[in-house]
Amino acid sequence: MKQIIVGNWKMNGLSAEADALVAGLATELATLPTRADVVVCPPFTQLARLGPAVKKAGMALGAQDCHQDKAGAHTGDISAPMLVDLGVEYVILGHSERRGEHHELDETVREKAVAAMAAGLTPIVCVGENADQRASGESEETVGWQIQGSLPQGFRGIVAYEPVWAIGSGTAASQQDIADMAAFIREELVRQFGDAGKTIRILYGGSVNERNVTDILPVEHVDGALVGNASLKAETFVPLVRAARPS
Repeated sequence: MKQIIVGNWKMNGLSAEADALVAGLATELATLPTRADVVVCPPFTQLARLGPAVKKAGMALGAQDCHQDKAGAHTGDISAPMLVDLGVEYVILGHSERRGEHHELDETVREKAVAAMAAGLTPIVCVGENADQRASGESEETVGWQIQGSLPQGFRGIVAYEPVWAIGSGTAASQQDIADMAAFIREELVRQFGDAGKTIRILYGGSVNERNVTDILPVEHVDGALVGNASLKAETFVPLVRAARPS
């Protein structure tokens, strides 16, 4: 299966910076004869203006969230059909920063995933444990409940494992930790969705960078990476794409 590298820009990127980053990515990616799938997820403010350049460079456009309703009285929110209208193909849902800062529940994430799929988007649903849950031996229990609660029946998307304790730390989970959790997630997906669970892509996200990516991407059941800080510069993001399995 072709791997996928997803860049989550988070709340970063004014127009000049965003233009320069996409231009840099386009130049660098053009030198790769074969590569994995690449998705960039800028902030909402940059989606419309960056879309044409992103697609011209052979990348896909993603968003960082969507509302569960198609339209309505939801000031400050963006619906899945609005994203599709801008040429968006993927949407990140249930990121730990959304779950933590905006108090999103598994139920909310599941409703958003349903809305995303109905609109034609591919949801990237994030799951992961925090430092306290890890220390108390509750990692698998936590992730298992999140998978059950956040993924709807008929799920057609991607699952991203992001150990909350590793995000922004500069230190990824160990190769063994990633292997164990990826295998557990695969088992849970197969248990919940049967044979369809065997083909759902699983990403690792948590301080992925050019120094550790060659240890992460070969891990069994890891089908790519969800990248934060390293996706904000072409010189740190492109090496991750180069390290990915193209087929």
